[in-house]
Amino acid sequence: MRTGGRPGRVNAVRVIAGLAVVALTATACAGEQVTGELQTVGEVAGLPVTHFESGLKDDAAKPDVRAEGATDAVEDRLALASIADVTDYWDEQMPEHFGEKFEHVDKLMSYDPEGEAQEVCGTSTRDMALNAFYCPPEDLVAWDRGVLLPLLREKFGDMAVAAVLAHEFGHAVQTRLGEKAGIDGGTSTIVKEQQADCFTGSYMRWIAEDKSKYFELSTSDGVNEVLGALFLIRDAPGSHANEQGAHGSGFDRTYAVQLGFEEGAKRCAEIDKTEVDERITEVPFKNATDQAQQGQAPITGGTMVHVQRSLDQAFSATGVDPPQIVEGDGTCQQGRSTPPVSYCEQNNEVHIDLTTLEKIGQPADQVGELTGKNSPDAGLGDFAVFSEVASRYVQGIQKGVGAPTEGGQAGLRTACLVGAWAKFANNPDSGSTLYLSPGDLDEAIAELLQPRSLLAADINGHRVANGFARIEALRNGYLEGSSVCTETYK
Repeated sequence: MRTGGRPGRVNAVRVIAGLAVVALTATACAGEQVTGELQTVGEVAGLPVTHFESGLKDDAAKPDVRAEGATDAVEDRLALASIADVTDYWDEQMPEHFGEKFEHVDKLMSYDPEGEAQEVCGTSTRDMALNAFYCPPEDLVAWDRGVLLPLLREKFGDMAVAAVLAHEFGHAVQTRLGEKAGIDGGTSTIVKEQQADCFTGSYMRWIAEDKSKYFELSTSDGVNEVLGALFLIRDAPGSHANEQGAHGSGFDRTYAVQLGFEEGAKRCAEIDKTEVDERITEVPFKNATDQAQQGQAPITGGTMVHVQRSLDQAFSATGVDPPQIVEGDGTCQQGRSTPPVSYCEQNNEVHIDLTTLEKIGQPADQVGELTGKNSPDAGLGDFAVFSEVASRYVQGIQKGVGAPTEGGQAGLRTACLVGAWAKFANNPDSGSTLYLSPGDLDEAIAELLQPRSLLAADINGHRVANGFARIEALRNGYLEGSSVCTETYK
């Protein structure tokens, strides 16, 4: 995020108007530090929220699939089951939605980039660590079983392997559909990647509906794993969506997955350049200074002055006395505490532990994340901190207008309002002296997916169980503004 004055001003964000007044009673003891609890709320795109271990079914048959180089390693077994399963999916979907038979992928290959070198699609496997890909000239899907798949399984579980292979099959589907998906030789990479992510989401919905012979997927932790895996494989901040090979920011990729999960494969094939250009968030740094700093602002008391000012501007239309951000140990002397950031109802203040927040606000080590060798000094980035502070600030705003501040809907409304604030700050005419840099929205999502995150938590620090709903709420606020927060999360 960047700080600095900008000319102009727009009307303050319209926030939580028309909500019924609800009396709130503090239930915590003086100085109590609340441990966040997961809350099951609502549904996931029309499906019930379910809780069980996702992965291969206990009674899943051995798939009748062969791949060059495949071993008996668990990663290859999962990959082959994933391919058999996603093939079943497209055998069903292609005739139903596109009026044609799905021609199965011709070649499959498993390789170890640290093993014997082989040439695949014109490139040595030694140069393809942390990779899975579809090669159109050979109609080949290949995957790195030595580095990529073990990393994904360790970080996110078995469904991450299925997600990555489903994405590559999405590219094979594009090749077969051609004009039916708007794909030709001039189609930009980002459009193809958004479609493939969306196809992945539609396939995951099929599994969650218990239509798969091989896998089962819970709509809480299971879907969280899928979103986390594709979020991990995002472009670096400052990348341009029009570059060859662009996959999109984490914000963009999770959007596409959720779109497919909600609306299905036919909708995915409708994604085109016009749509992508309207909503894609992946943009380059605006100048050399911003690029040199990677868009990171220091986590200091001085920077928090800009955070306070921007939040006050964004929510001024509510007429509520704004909470004041106060440095300390991040706890309240009375009532509920959710350190390192707490909203203290008694004095309408947001108490912050700046030392802890400074550690969280250190730049992320994306290369370390991908290799499994994260730097011990790595954090999540500045906007992870600012959005966490904002999440407690909007507790005061919601309380001030009489909105419910406890429960799952309050947690989702919180994430939505943080997204609305990000939209306000990103408006060049807002007058905010704190404004977004490339990668900031990804930092918010990274924070949102943390077990300790307050970003989609109610006033007690209790967060919503399913990451799908948490990310969707933040995105709704950012893309549609604050009115959707009050209309959707009541």
